[in-house]
Amino acid sequence: MSEETEKIVPGAENANIVYILYIIGPVFGLTGIIGVVMAYVNKADAPDWVQTHYQYQIRTFWIGFLYLFFGTLLSLVLIGWFILLFWVVWLIIRCVKGMKYLEAKQTHPNPTGWMFP
Repeated sequence: MSEETEKIVPGAENANIVYILYIIGPVFGLTGIIGVVMAYVNKADAPDWVQTHYQYQIRTFWIGFLYLFFGTLLSLVLIGWFILLFWVVWLIIRCVKGMKYLEAKQTHPNPTGWMFP
């Protein structure tokens, strides 16, 4: 492919890396923290459509943190384990859908939503 047909948008590659870090986060732990730091650092320098992905990623981290906190807190009773399972599924779905929009070079349709776009 020629260089003109496959232009690399600054920030888009980093946004994709953040999605990947989030997906592997439930297994390796600290990658989610690395991902949110990358999102905060790169958000200002990215094009507007990529900034919507960073906003979505930052919200995904903090909302996921709430699910993780309450799931861990309530894991002493059965409901906490269901919250933790929901958190993993929720995180994967959000990241995969976000990667789909990023790959298509589209703005994220609902960067401030709590569930799925």
